[in-house]
Amino acid sequence: MIGLAYTDTRGRIYYDPARAPLADGGLERAPTRDELIPAPPGTVPTMLPGRAPLLAGGRPAERRTALGALLPAGYTRLLLPAYRRRANAPALPLFGYTFACVIDDELHVAAMRTDASEDWAPRTYAAGELEELLARRQAEDPRNRTLAQLALCSREYGCFTAQNVFLERGEAALPVSPRCNAACVGCISELTPDAGLPSPQTRVDFEPEVDDLARIAIRHLERVADGIVSFGQGCEGEPLLRVTTIERTVERIRAARVNGTINLNTNGSLPKSLRRLIDAGLQAVRISVNSFRPDVYAAYYRPTGYDLDDVLESIALAVDAGLRVSLNYLTHPGVTDERAEVDAFEAFLGAHPVAMVQTRTLNIDPERYFAAVGRPIEPLGMRVALQRIELLGVALGNFTHTH
Repeated sequence: MIGLAYTDTRGRIYYDPARAPLADGGLERAPTRDELIPAPPGTVPTMLPGRAPLLAGGRPAERRTALGALLPAGYTRLLLPAYRRRANAPALPLFGYTFACVIDDELHVAAMRTDASEDWAPRTYAAGELEELLARRQAEDPRNRTLAQLALCSREYGCFTAQNVFLERGEAALPVSPRCNAACVGCISELTPDAGLPSPQTRVDFEPEVDDLARIAIRHLERVADGIVSFGQGCEGEPLLRVTTIERTVERIRAARVNGTINLNTNGSLPKSLRRLIDAGLQAVRISVNSFRPDVYAAYYRPTGYDLDDVLESIALAVDAGLRVSLNYLTHPGVTDERAEVDAFEAFLGAHPVAMVQTRTLNIDPERYFAAVGRPIEPLGMRVALQRIELLGVALGNFTHTH
């Protein structure tokens, strides 16, 4: 039997196997056994304050507090927690809330494994080990302001791509832009004052210079034969707004190193700027979307000076130019698996087959997201939606691999 997992007001977790919980898949319903797996290592149970879990029949468990789970890298969530919000409940921070329950006295989550990579496995550091690693590397390049930013991201935010610069492995971060041409509802680095909650990170507040970026990238590729250096990170805005700086940095990198991959993470808003970077030597691009439907895209990204057609043009341009193209697909049950969304992504990806769709859990309060983009009419289920991507012959994963 699928039982209720919940917390008290102090966050202590309890199981009630005699009560059947509901989940939220855009429509509130009972979860099915094939949507659930034992909570994988690295799962973080999290209290949803001011919210009562929903039981079978739609009754809220009034004296209990809803429980969600935050998944480790390599897993894609299939369902959201179902609850009733109490008066004066606080806004939920920007995390990816996954349905959790109990089966045979073990915590289970609504998720499926979609990728694996040692480069993205959390690393446990001994006391002072990370700080020593950062200090040693910064001592080699003490005036590099971008390297100092990466040390901050490594230490304060636990950013894997920032840490990879210091660990000398995998995909290394090259943040470049403090500005953005979108005002995403769930931006992790900068929210509007009326958002009602803070961003979990502070956006880079300077314009990184070509010399600093090139030194970081060249050193990384010297030490990681099949490494990746990536412009466009969570601590910044939109990198295409600094196309000249990236263009010159790419040229500098390629003048020094022929190995490895130069990648760009972008919203794909400026196809002409992307064309310049391709001509300069860009080899891979990861373009972010939350939807292939114009209204849903605009409701979340709130773009300035571009629209979804520009993003789709950039994807098609990069595919036609022979780059390794991945989509950073911000997934959310009840939106990603809506029939109209599945039809839209099948139509586009069928004509423009990308190398990989990287599913990303959209970190946002589910109520906030549904309020922006609307609830579904006919959700097919996340597992079905993900299978439909694979049926197009497109690889499904969660992060960029070096090989």
